[in-house]
Amino acid sequence: MSTPAFRSRYVLALLLMFIAVTVRSGIGAHYPQDWILENGLVFILIVLFVVFRRRFLSIFSLTSWTVLFVFFCINAIGAHWTYSEVPYREWWASITGAPLPHDGVWPGRNHFDRMVHFLYGLLFLVPIREFMTAVSPIKRGFWSYFVPLNLIMSTSMVYELIEWAAAEVFGGELGLAYNGSQGDIWDAQKDMMLATLGGLIVTLVILVANRRNQSAKN
Repeated sequence: MSTPAFRSRYVLALLLMFIAVTVRSGIGAHYPQDWILENGLVFILIVLFVVFRRRFLSIFSLTSWTVLFVFFCINAIGAHWTYSEVPYREWWASITGAPLPHDGVWPGRNHFDRMVHFLYGLLFLVPIREFMTAVSPIKRGFWSYFVPLNLIMSTSMVYELIEWAAAEVFGGELGLAYNGSQGDIWDAQKDMMLATLGGLIVTLVILVANRRNQSAKN
């Protein structure tokens, strides 16, 4: 069990590292205007954390802070290159000397954004569940599993609406860069499905772990 002082120092260290990563991602960003759009929600979350930091520090575990840090660092990578142009294939080839296995099945399209939507569900489920159980009367049972997963699904849908609105408002290359559909008419549906799948996996893991702990106690 971490002490409040250690928790504060740990989260502060993550915040400072994230700020450094974000600043670095903005240097030489391939599409500076898109970088600003991609980080808009992140900047809002940082402000909320600063304002409500004591409450947030008491709610979230170190695991939640760590996975949030990982996710937002990955978002910084996408913001630097734009999600449609992250050269992950080249990185993989330079490390392994071989093409990605999925390239023979899904050639052409850049799938970095799809991975991030999946990671949203996978990494945000625990923080969302901790927040919900801390601020609502739902602590256990069916609803403690269903509501966090439902929030993953609904927030994923809201983000797709934000992408759509941004594409309509800004239009042109900036709208296309932020939307990142790459010509796929079902892009929004696939993104929401992947976020749901990531959240469902973690929900099932938590459910199984809780069932085993309950059985051990009995």
